[in-house]
Amino acid sequence: MPQPSFSELLADCERSALKLELRDVYLPNDPGYQAWRAGQTEQAVKRYADWTDTVRAAVARGISMRRVRVVSEPVSDYIRFEHAVTQDVNISAGEAIRWLPRRQASTVCLPPSDFWLFDGRLVQWVHFTGEGESAGSEVTDDQGVAGLCQTAWEAAWERGIDHAAFRI
Repeated sequence: MPQPSFSELLADCERSALKLELRDVYLPNDPGYQAWRAGQTEQAVKRYADWTDTVRAAVARGISMRRVRVVSEPVSDYIRFEHAVTQDVNISAGEAIRWLPRRQASTVCLPPSDFWLFDGRLVQWVHFTGEGESAGSEVTDDQGVAGLCQTAWEAAWERGIDHAAFRI
């Protein structure tokens, strides 16, 4: 049976879509990241217009979209990029973002993979290679797993620093 896509999961979502990010590098060849590295921040932001539209549409129908990014310090070049575009790509569309320095997460039991948690009941694991390339995703409705993800996400969110206050 094929796994539902992120778009399908978000379309079926009724209350909340929570994301936990654990990596310091994602998709190093991503055109948005490459534009930012070339000093073209405005062009980088434009590359994510589809995401911004997706968030706006979800928030408009009452979905709370929140994300925690667990980061190593000093931050990687990729995290500097994410921080630079977050206001225009995520927050302006209605997504709430917090940053959690990895050392402040030492007492939180976090899963080994990034995930989306939809309505506290469906988990979409998002996998990456060691170099940060996409390695697919998988979905589970196991309520034990969803509960563990909810607990981990809430602990990370509680310790996280709001984007407006996080300095790199």
